[in-house]
This record gives sequence, structure tokens and C-alpha cells, in this order.
Amino acid sequence: MHTIKDINIDGKTIFIRCDFNVPKDEFGNITDDRRIRAALPTIRYCIDRGCKIVLASHFERPTAGVFTPEHSLEDVAKRLDTLLKIKNRLYFDDSKSGAVITPRAKELYENMNCGDILLLENLRFDKGETENSQEFAKELSQFGEIYINDAFGACHRKHASIDAITKFYKKDKRAAGFLLAKEVTFFSKILKEPARPFVAIVGGSKVSGKLQALHKLIDSVDKIIIGGGMAFTFLKQMGYEVGNSLVEDDLLEEAQLVMDKAKAKGIKLYLPVDVVAAAEFKENSIIKYLPSQEIPKNWMGLDIGPASSRLFREVLNDAQTIIWNGPMGVYEMDKFAKGSIKMSHHVADTHATTIVGGGDTADVVARAGDIDEMTFVSTGGGASLKLLEGERLPGIIALEAE
Repeated sequence: MHTIKDINIDGKTIFIRCDFNVPKDEFGNITDDRRIRAALPTIRYCIDRGCKIVLASHFERPTAGVFTPEHSLEDVAKRLDTLLKIKNRLYFDDSKSGAVITPRAKELYENMNCGDILLLENLRFDKGETENSQEFAKELSQFGEIYINDAFGACHRKHASIDAITKFYKKDKRAAGFLLAKEVTFFSKILKEPARPFVAIVGGSKVSGKLQALHKLIDSVDKIIIGGGMAFTFLKQMGYEVGNSLVEDDLLEEAQLVMDKAKAKGIKLYLPVDVVAAAEFKENSIIKYLPSQEIPKNWMGLDIGPASSRLFREVLNDAQTIIWNGPMGVYEMDKFAKGSIKMSHHVADTHATTIVGGGDTADVVARAGDIDEMTFVSTGGGASLKLLEGERLPGIIALEAE
């Protein structure tokens, strides 16, 4: 896989696929611009070489062909303009047509000068993006002589701007941006040659989304901590009463297989020993700190408890490599965020190489104020999970292909 430094881009028009799928609050304000900032090194590298730059990204899941203000990249354009500090050099197609390749976009492109940047509208406004349409990909390829993929967070999806578009560029005209190359190199190196003890922390709501990753991690790590909603599937399989906690009953046997495999390989697997439980998921709910075995039938576990936090801290004490994917509870509500925040502090306090994978986990680390203490924070949740599962990502395969 070539990187942008391996090819000649001087004075060329560069099409960069970015991942600007940033979180927003209920008022439409960007709450975390980390993914935008992560793209800046590649963009600035192109500016310094006198390139014309076209940026493209998706944002959430709009209805194709229908313009919805909440799915527009207009706010991203404003934030990008602020971060780049290149006044009046960034252009955005604000025609609000519900399309990506518009007459206005083509006009802006034709009038670009060296150092100018054009941001196209949300790629998913065109159904061809998610359908991996060759036709849509060909139209996108008209916006650049060189194709650069810097969207690690979208590389696990076989979409037009990730996969099909590469068919219209020769091998020496397509490459990975700095962010994509960094992410892939980091994950590959850590999984192949981790300093030990190697500890994986796996959380989040469901086992189903992380089953393959768990099996793969058991082959690599020395210890696994399982928290979040997915822990209750394991606890129920162990015979505990978990009340109304989130459980995937169809995966109870799979949970047993994971525990059996860990035991057979001598891998230490840790589950929460206590939980923060409530009758309802509400800000004003009465909560109880209960042992994992004592959740009342009509209550649900919504966070790990203080004893689990202390146990997990001890598990991490001798770690030399830690990979963390998934929060320990429903962290979006402050009442149930303490377990995830404490876990962030525990990880940050170690002397280990620490890798945070996944948007939710990165959000927890940012809220906890620990982001600068982590060795590496990945911009891709689903993509990092696929790498952990040992899969080759479509976006990377497309760059490698002849």
C-alpha cells in the first residue's frame, strides 16, 4: 500500500476521501472535531505542494436524494475553515439540492487555483455511495488526478468513494493519507508484537458486534476485561439473575464458548463483580450498588460498580500493552458514566502502551480528560474492530490492488 509520500503530487489535483462523520449535539453543534483535526496533516501536506484539493466525506445516514440540513457538511466546512486558517480558500457547495455532484460543485472545481480546497456535500446524499456504484465512483474520480484515502473510520465499508473509485486510478495515482497509514501500521504492529502482559478491555452494549473480536483477542492477549451491557450475557450464562439488563439470549452458548476458550488457553477473563442498577434508565432513577449476583428481577445493570473498578485497576497494574474498545456502562447519562470514567483514569495511569479504539470509547476518554495520556486514539470504531477481528478492510485492499 502506497502512502501519499510515495507518489508525486506536486501541483496536481488531489481527491481526498476523509472521515468527517463527527458527533453533534441536539442543536447541531459539533461536540468533538477530532476526526476533522486528524485529517489536517494530509490536507496541509497537499497545500504545501501547490495542489488543488477536493475533500469528500459521508455524514450519518441521510435519505438519498433528499436534502436535510442536519445531514449537510456545511458545519464541517466552517470548522475546517477555522482549523486550517486559510481565509477565503475553502469552498463548499451550498446549493442544498440533495445531490453531491451538482453544477455548482463542478463550477467551483473548474475555478480552483493552487492551494484552494473544495468540500463536496455529504456523499450519502447519492445512493450510489452506499451501493458502491461504478457510475457514481467514475463521476467522483473526475474531481482529482490523484486519489488519497484518509478515511480509516470508513475503510471497513465497501462504498463507492472507498472501493469502486480506485478502479479509475492507476496504482501510482492512489495512496493512503497519513492518518490511514498511521492507524493501520499501529494496529498491525501492536497485534503482531505486543509488549506483555497484553490486556484487552472490551465493552459496549452487545456481544454480537464483538464476538469475532473476542475470539481473535483470546489468541493474542494475556487478560480480557469484559464490561458494559455485553457483560450481562456472560453473567446470565454463568447462572446469575440479571433482571432486565441487556442480554442476547441467542448468544448465551457463544458466550460460554468464549469463556471455555479463554480457560483452555490460560487467558484470565474478568467480568464485573458489582453493578450500578436502576429500575429505569432515567436521570432521576433511584440507583443501587449491587453484587452482580443480586440484581432484582425488575431492575437493570447500567454501569459497573466501585468494586469492579477497583478489581479492573488491579488487573491493569502490570500491563505493558492495553487495547480498549467499548465503554463500561451507559456513559451518555452522567449517573451511569462513573465506571467508564474511572476505567479511563486507570488506563491513563498505567505505564503501558495504550490504544483506544472506537468513537464511544474515545468520547469517554475525552470526557475524562485523559486523551493526552493515551498512546494512540483511533478515529475508527467499526474499522478498528474489524482489524482486531483479523479482517482485511475493503478500503485497504482497494489501495493494494493492481
